[in-house]
Amino acid sequence: MAYSSYCGLDFGTSNSTIGLMQNDQASLVPVEGLETTIPSTLFFDFEENSAHFGRDAIHTYMEGGEGRMMRSLKSVLGTSTMNETTMIGKERKPFKAVLGLFIAHLKAKAETAMQAPLDQVVMGRPVHFIDHDEAADQIAQNTLEEIARECGFKQVEFEFEPVAAARDFAQSVTQEEVALIIDIGGGTSDFTILRVLPDHALGQQDILANAGIHIGGTDFDRWLSLARVMPLLGYQSPMLKQGRLMPVGYYHDLATWQKINFLYDHQTRADLRHLRREAKEPHLLDRLIELLDLREGHRLALAVEEGKIALSDKPMTKIDLGFLEKGLKADMTQTDIMMALEDGVSKVRQTIIKALDQAQIKGDQISAVCLTGGSTKVPFVRQSLLGLLPNAKVVQRDAFGSVGTGLVLEALHRFA
Repeated sequence: MAYSSYCGLDFGTSNSTIGLMQNDQASLVPVEGLETTIPSTLFFDFEENSAHFGRDAIHTYMEGGEGRMMRSLKSVLGTSTMNETTMIGKERKPFKAVLGLFIAHLKAKAETAMQAPLDQVVMGRPVHFIDHDEAADQIAQNTLEEIARECGFKQVEFEFEPVAAARDFAQSVTQEEVALIIDIGGGTSDFTILRVLPDHALGQQDILANAGIHIGGTDFDRWLSLARVMPLLGYQSPMLKQGRLMPVGYYHDLATWQKINFLYDHQTRADLRHLRREAKEPHLLDRLIELLDLREGHRLALAVEEGKIALSDKPMTKIDLGFLEKGLKADMTQTDIMMALEDGVSKVRQTIIKALDQAQIKGDQISAVCLTGGSTKVPFVRQSLLGLLPNAKVVQRDAFGSVGTGLVLEALHRFA
């Protein structure tokens, strides 16, 4: 079986892929069993002194393994956190090394599939790692390039993730289209408008606009958690002193994947025990303290994410918090999603409007819209965005794999 010596690597906030050219076809490599996508998750097992990846990491954590879970690692790129270290067991590791461990794992999976080393890669990147900060954005890309080189890639290039998805989409067209690619990943929402012809190699001249905003699926999870779950743990609950509410910072961190581990320090729990004495509803704070004592923050975040996914197919669901307190559940409905996500989705809509302005076209001139990224499956998100494009037919590509496939095609274009 003939493979390429180059690859396309989509290191995502929530899920990742790596792909090769296989017998002249762009193909994603199975990276976890038969699965070609892998959750961008690490679990450091303190008992076995080992690292687990993806679904295996989540399973090991959920089974009660003693260790530390890390997710949404991509979100620290371009932030000051990237320059810090984090405690893993008895050792402090730079965040750069943690990201490198995951990317090296993907590279090794691809090299095992092709039984040869890989030294060329096109990596996906959002239109903006960091909104409204070009310097931080460049630092984020430079850092990711450094990590890739330290993993053994000698030639590292980048492509916007929605442009990569556009390359994948272009393979399927049978007539001229003015298309909008909507890519809502875990950390960002990115958009490309292009003009595409059948049997025509997509070129830079065909890209009419690129735009993006740092809002994605993990933000949706956070807003849902704050709206429907955190009040059960004391979020915005009253204190004994009239007019004062429980400080919100703990809850925002608990609802943010990459910040959960920072809450497990002794000082945080000491502060919360002090606040409990001043709370009008101390039993709510007891739940929060218990959650942190058990180090179950990621279990809570996973439960919220699963609730969001469940609401893609049904009008209501219950988030089971029985691991925290017997019989405790949080109700969640489609209306709750609409209320929690309304402001964020409005900002995403405004970003699409900016892309349309940049391309100098109207929403009704878009003939096709390609949806990729897991959050495009959320009905409220999907309907809100498609409302801007009244004449567009919806083309559903692989929600989790089209960017990765497009990156392989981009690697073919640049390296072959």
